[in-house]
Amino acid sequence: MDVARQLVLELYPDARAAWLGGSVARGDASTTSDLDITVLLDGAPAPMRKSLEYGGWPVELFVHTEKSLRHFADKDQERRQPTMMRLVGESVVLLDTDGCGARLQQSFLAEVAAGPKPLSTDELDLLRYTITNLLDDLADASGDERTAIASVLWQDAARLLLTGARHWSGTGKGLLREVVAYDRAHGTEHAAALMDGVRAEDDSLIVAVDHILAAHGGRLFAGFELAAPPEAR
Repeated sequence: MDVARQLVLELYPDARAAWLGGSVARGDASTTSDLDITVLLDGAPAPMRKSLEYGGWPVELFVHTEKSLRHFADKDQERRQPTMMRLVGESVVLLDTDGCGARLQQSFLAEVAAGPKPLSTDELDLLRYTITNLLDDLADASGDERTAIASVLWQDAARLLLTGARHWSGTGKGLLREVVAYDRAHGTEHAAALMDGVRAEDDSLIVAVDHILAAHGGRLFAGFELAAPPEAR
């Protein structure tokens, strides 16, 4: 925290607020963790993201105005991955000159707690259709092809599990952590079933994915339709 605060004071002496988020703020940092620092300015310089070394730490620096913070939070809502909202909401306030640091922290934290918007019918059908095709591909695959398909399939199935229940999604290890959090809250074991299925050379991944699909109408192929967006017509 001292290093993060000093960086802000040195590089952005006119900052309105700053937050330290990510694994260091959560208390689960590893030896390779960096400092995720978000800085709020009134205006110039333009919103930006950059990586640097400071005080012996790797730093991911996110420089914003209130307008750009809202823009990226809205993007979080659209993709149902609360990256920016968590960087500010689940953080330690490093600097707060006018009360906006605490205000925005609480506002984003409330948005995270509320969860994402529900899937539309088209979004749900597209996920079911995509997963159905991957399941068909997996049934006939082996070796490297099976590994490649399984690595995509578990992620799409996890996104259906999470977003279908209005739970936030993620990418990579973040996606797996969201499934673990879902399991913890609901007393399920989807994370273990999906990961065991990816590693196995049997039908266990198919069983695990079909279990997730069953809660949302099962597999979908015949009858699937998806209209082109207005800009493509």
